[in-house]
Amino acid sequence: MKRVIGIGETILDVLFKDDVPVKAVPGGSTFNSMISLGRMGLNAAFISEVGNDRVGRMILDALRDSGVDASSVCSFADGKSPLSLAFLNSDNDAEYLFYKDYPNNRLDVEYPQINPDDIVIYGSYFVLNPVLRSKTKAFLEYAHERGAILYYDINFRKNHISERVKLGEALLENLEYADIVRGSCEDFENLYNMTDASRIYQEKIKFYCPNFIFTRGGGSVSLFTNAGTKEYAAAKVEVRSTVGAGDNFNAGVVYGLATDNVSLGELGSLSQSEWDRIIACALDFSSHACTLLDNYVDKEWAADYAAKHCCN
Repeated sequence: MKRVIGIGETILDVLFKDDVPVKAVPGGSTFNSMISLGRMGLNAAFISEVGNDRVGRMILDALRDSGVDASSVCSFADGKSPLSLAFLNSDNDAEYLFYKDYPNNRLDVEYPQINPDDIVIYGSYFVLNPVLRSKTKAFLEYAHERGAILYYDINFRKNHISERVKLGEALLENLEYADIVRGSCEDFENLYNMTDASRIYQEKIKFYCPNFIFTRGGGSVSLFTNAGTKEYAAAKVEVRSTVGAGDNFNAGVVYGLATDNVSLGELGSLSQSEWDRIIACALDFSSHACTLLDNYVDKEWAADYAAKHCCN
């Protein structure tokens, strides 16, 4: 079975409702995806960093408990594991505050072996951050040279809008490495003040990557490939939290690719029915995550879903 490797930040998410803390769970954009994929039974590994503290140990325990290889997660002593405060509004959408205390020397890890057609997930500020860029770029270059499928979740938050010009070169490099790009309406509004999916694809994505997935929160999903465009309706569920919605959408796409055993060479010629199944997985994962206060699919749901979608 192909391996899935994620690279990204770790954080402890503290969720608030009506300004009262209701739950604290290990998180991070790619981290959330990897926890869900580990629970689905995929061969998953994660590259990141944590503090040598109680929160860091919670994060490492969460990875191992979900079957994710954490051997490429470094532990730093000078600094503390970061925190995120997520304030849920009346629609259970989150507004964030972040608290970080990192050391000067970061991401001192040995990268895992990557084989052709493995899947690599990357995204958010972690792979744009100038402090880490030389190391994250080297990893993406390695994954690209090894023939992996690279999945890029842009995940550009509004607290980095003031840096978007400075980060532009790294963003374009990330797009060039990507074989699939996923971005939300909010991402492109923050980056380019654009919300029209077709225009974004034609002007900002297609030149670099032909496969683009545009999501609209709880709204519809647009898929763009060389074969054409298709719209998908999102399921209506009782939302408890949207914190892990996009991350689990990403996990569902990767799960669909992995269980269909899609190779890099086959990616450009997938049929519409094959894409339909992949996007269906993404919507299933995302919808389920929205019904939880955790950032990832729960183990019982994962076992039931995996039994119905056996890996090849």
